[in-house]
Amino acid sequence: MSKLRVNCFGLSLDGFGAGPSQSIDHPMGIGGMNLHEWFIPTRVFQRMQGEEDGTTGVDNDFAERGMDRLGAWILGRNMFGPIRGEWPDDQWKGWWGDDPPYHTPVFVLTHHPRPPIQMEGGTTFHFVTDGIHAALERAKAAAGGLDIRIGGGAATIRQYLQAGLVDELHVAVTPVILGSGESLFAGIDLLKLGYKCTEHVTSPGAMHLVIARG
Repeated sequence: MSKLRVNCFGLSLDGFGAGPSQSIDHPMGIGGMNLHEWFIPTRVFQRMQGEEDGTTGVDNDFAERGMDRLGAWILGRNMFGPIRGEWPDDQWKGWWGDDPPYHTPVFVLTHHPRPPIQMEGGTTFHFVTDGIHAALERAKAAAGGLDIRIGGGAATIRQYLQAGLVDELHVAVTPVILGSGESLFAGIDLLKLGYKCTEHVTSPGAMHLVIARG
């Protein structure tokens, strides 16, 4: 049975999943890329870049778990690109070039329709205009019994958490303070929603926390 998961989501010490002032020059907001310093050296990330080397250990273990048994992804529109409002044309096809790292169907939440985009490596972006539940149903149908991963951003994860739809959430808390940006948990009562911490492991780069429904 498919699970809805969040994996490898970088979180600052003060609870932000992205910095302020997101733009094409700062896709994660100002300072937001610092949340992923634990991930970049890992063997998983390096192989995504076409390199053979990379670190192993706790950080890489969590990165590998994040890519295991995935049949579909869900993204908020900001995770797909910096464009706001109506799509001006079909030129923007994501941050990742011709071969995005997903290799599955990806369902992008948006208020503005757009035809699907088929990319190299098995990724097809589908644009969903009728909300989080519709995106999840389409992702489940596409996943074929495998799991579905929410790639972010924080606002999208918050919506699914508040609806009680996330089965498992892995956050990597990094020793970074952003001061402002996209808060992940503000106003969300995880305990009331039935979540508890089921795992916590520390590496030099991050404290890895797994939160799941009890």
